[in-house]
Amino acid sequence: MTMMKSDVAVGSEEYRRNRQAYEARIADLYRRRAEAALGGPERARRLHKERNQLLPRERIAALIDPGSPFFEFCQLAGEGMYEGVPPGGSIITGVGIIKGRPCMIIANEPTVKGGTYYGITCKKHVRAQRFAWQHRLPCITMVQSGGANLPDQPNIFPDEGQFGSIFYNQIRMSGEGIAQIAIVHGPSTAGGAYMPALCDETVIVRNQGAMFLGGPQLVYAATREEVGIEELGGGEMHSRISGVTDHLAENDGHAVAITRDIVANLGEIPAQRRTVAPTREPAFDPKEIYGLISSDPRIPTSNRDILARLVDGSEFHEFKPLYGDTLITGFAKIMGFEVGILCNNGVLFSESALKATHFIDLCCKRDIPLLFIADVTGFMVGREAEEGGISKDGAKMITAMASANVPKYTLIIGNAYGAGYLAMCGRAFKPNAMMMWPNGRSAIMGPDQAATTLAMVRDEVHKREGTSWTEAEREAYMAPTRKTFEEFANAYNFARNTWCDMVIDPLETRQVMSLLLDLAGRLPPQPTNFGVLRM
Repeated sequence: MTMMKSDVAVGSEEYRRNRQAYEARIADLYRRRAEAALGGPERARRLHKERNQLLPRERIAALIDPGSPFFEFCQLAGEGMYEGVPPGGSIITGVGIIKGRPCMIIANEPTVKGGTYYGITCKKHVRAQRFAWQHRLPCITMVQSGGANLPDQPNIFPDEGQFGSIFYNQIRMSGEGIAQIAIVHGPSTAGGAYMPALCDETVIVRNQGAMFLGGPQLVYAATREEVGIEELGGGEMHSRISGVTDHLAENDGHAVAITRDIVANLGEIPAQRRTVAPTREPAFDPKEIYGLISSDPRIPTSNRDILARLVDGSEFHEFKPLYGDTLITGFAKIMGFEVGILCNNGVLFSESALKATHFIDLCCKRDIPLLFIADVTGFMVGREAEEGGISKDGAKMITAMASANVPKYTLIIGNAYGAGYLAMCGRAFKPNAMMMWPNGRSAIMGPDQAATTLAMVRDEVHKREGTSWTEAEREAYMAPTRKTFEEFANAYNFARNTWCDMVIDPLETRQVMSLLLDLAGRLPPQPTNFGVLRM
């Protein structure tokens, strides 16, 4: 391995200005996270505690092993999308260690609109299940939900990826031996009742948990039968009579203890099959990343300097360093895990696309995970690029990336526009996980390019009609498009729509990657069959 070089003027005014701006971004990130972690309004949380119930995050903390991190997914989902619904979309999802075993934990947030499901709740739940399925993680569902939020029916009921997919995923994972376990902490109606009923084992809390397809009011409206919650679907009834539940707990704490025992009896814990080297900190301080990223998004970042602050010992075995140099490729270790890195350092040309194809092939043959570090405005355009076969060579890169069956991760650290975003393993290509730094942006094209493109179309209309407009009118026409694209491209817009799994502090990158690589390292290798690479 070769030690990377980095000569950053940390005392310069530009560095100080960049760092100050980025620290403001980080403060904003942690503010958003705190709002999501709080849950519902104070009154709802107080009523929850008055019923002697643990809050959802308290339940999770009790469930996971002491000292285990809770690796949360889609924490900011739904931010600002629904009135009165804080970030998180009324559900909490993430990976924690239970009895030494990594598990996916999916917990309804009953202090937020009774834990009912909005469209974004379904998307977040399904995303958590798909990550669990991909990594063969047992799913622990902590249920207390009123089911579907009826006014949001179009985004909940009819389509793939919505509420029905939750059931489908449970059934298929169970069929593959991926354990499905539920705790019924409180009243759970309709779809909220089917989720625990579809699990391998279900725990219910006496005099708190209840599950029924229709609650007492609906039963009366449909049949005129008067029946109480406990008689209709309480823990005692389901554990002694219906047999829907398997374990009756006295309270939340007891239910969690039973569930930990269930997990302890799931058999052998998959071992880490990759050799993990001792962790070494980068030779250059990762905190300096804050000052390396310009406060002006139009000014590019020196991503070699970024890499030097992310990889172990700042050591990087670069592949083809003199060819296609707008894409950096090479091997490194992150927290002791070997990884193949593709990192943008400019626009993608034919040479850089061909280098990427070659490098991805090497990593697949050597069973080395791939990390795509995206900061690219796209592929090169123009006559010379087209004659040189940019579309053909870009297709090779995309084919190799899409075909690769090694673990793949995407980290957007700057721009990720157009086909450049796709080629760097965009969401559509199913990376194991996709993260963004707070300054990350992604869209079909950049705000300025989009505004200019639409203005040029309008220029042609004026030309055909023999009319004209002033520069001020042209700028006024462009401004709304620029604003729309800026808002769309924002990392938090991607997070609220679950188009990325998390927005992370650059200083969290190494730890996040180590957690992800550890999970992937417990899976058997998969062979890669490449699609046709056009010559």
